[in-house]
Amino acid sequence: MAQSADPGILVDGIVRRSSIEIIPLKGAQEKAAAVPAGTTISVTCSPRFGLSRTLDHVAAACRSGHRVVPHLAARMVEDRRALREFVRTVTDLGVDEMFVIGGDGEKPAGRFGEAAEILEELGEFDHGLTRLGIGCYPEGHPKVADDVLFDALLRKQSYADYMVSQLCFDGAALAGWLRTARERGIRLPLRIGVAAPLQIRKLIELSVRIGVGQSVRFLSKQHGMVGSLLLGRAYEPMDLLHAVHDDISFADFSVEGLHLFSFNQVDVTLDWLSRTGGARNPDGSHHLAS
Repeated sequence: MAQSADPGILVDGIVRRSSIEIIPLKGAQEKAAAVPAGTTISVTCSPRFGLSRTLDHVAAACRSGHRVVPHLAARMVEDRRALREFVRTVTDLGVDEMFVIGGDGEKPAGRFGEAAEILEELGEFDHGLTRLGIGCYPEGHPKVADDVLFDALLRKQSYADYMVSQLCFDGAALAGWLRTARERGIRLPLRIGVAAPLQIRKLIELSVRIGVGQSVRFLSKQHGMVGSLLLGRAYEPMDLLHAVHDDISFADFSVEGLHLFSFNQVDVTLDWLSRTGGARNPDGSHHLAS
């Protein structure tokens, strides 16, 4: 259903409320430091590098004057003590928000196997965090049935403050999923997971690597894709946002902002934001609302 309000203005408002995801790889700290102070940076975690690598990058981003949201994968947390130590470390750095996921590790490091168990444990002590985010899957999960995913969201929403969608390129699918989620009683505000405007060939390669093959198939079938690949054109995230807003109202369906998967292409991500409605500081530098 088309919206009566000017979708451009409303989409621009969502763009201004963006966070940028950083993967703690070599060189990522320098790239994050180039992001204007005050911008929200989300730092991922991976079983390949361990939680200590995440903490190192969180500390560096905090020192650079950024608002930081660390990711915490349940399957990487050994026990209750390790959880409390991680939380104490980030809150001592001034962090007040955390994003909790299940994680990709084949075998849990300890007693926690899914995000819900971490959230429940966080409810047992005064952790000092004011906002908790969780993930959601608009195009499903390769290993988990849709009904199970929705039931899990219903259980977790009493502990969480918002949800972030997995990378998606199909606006109609995302809008349809959100409509269904609301009908099933899921009320958490949504931050839309959006890919940075990378060259399409590179974006497809990276997306397959992180396991969003269904969405990649949609991207590859779009009109003009072959020509775009040959010409080295970039993906345009704004097309997705307008497609979503053609179906649903961001305000009515509690869409609160964007979570930008930068794939550490920070310069490209910031350039796109500066061209598409991101606010600017008085000195002309780019600034994003949290």
